[in-house]
Amino acid sequence: MPTASAAAAARSKRAPGAHTAASRRAERKPGGNAGAAPRVRWDRLGRAAMLCVSGALVYLYLSAGVHMFSTWRQAKHDSAVVATMRHEHTLLLRQHATLSKQATLEDEARRLGMMKKGEQPYLVGPLPND
Repeated sequence: MPTASAAAAARSKRAPGAHTAASRRAERKPGGNAGAAPRVRWDRLGRAAMLCVSGALVYLYLSAGVHMFSTWRQAKHDSAVVATMRHEHTLLLRQHATLSKQATLEDEARRLGMMKKGEQPYLVGPLPND
């Protein structure tokens, strides 16, 4: 096992342009490379991307919820309209049955002043004054 002094001697014998990993790390301190391009902060970029994706998901869920709510309201309105139409249909069926009867037809004709064939009309009114 080499001693500490042997390691120091080996370092001093290296070529002047050779760099070790520790010296490269020391050179990369923030603000140390004023002319170099800024490094990408992947942690911040990742957070920003996650925020955008989360915002998109929230938008999609909210739009789907709003659509479901409006569909529910429309279905409720349509059900009320159908119930009203059923009630009106029932009334119209009763009215049709009533108007289809022969007796109703004759009563309406008499009210309009019509008579049956062979029937003699009689006028009932006030008696003349003598």
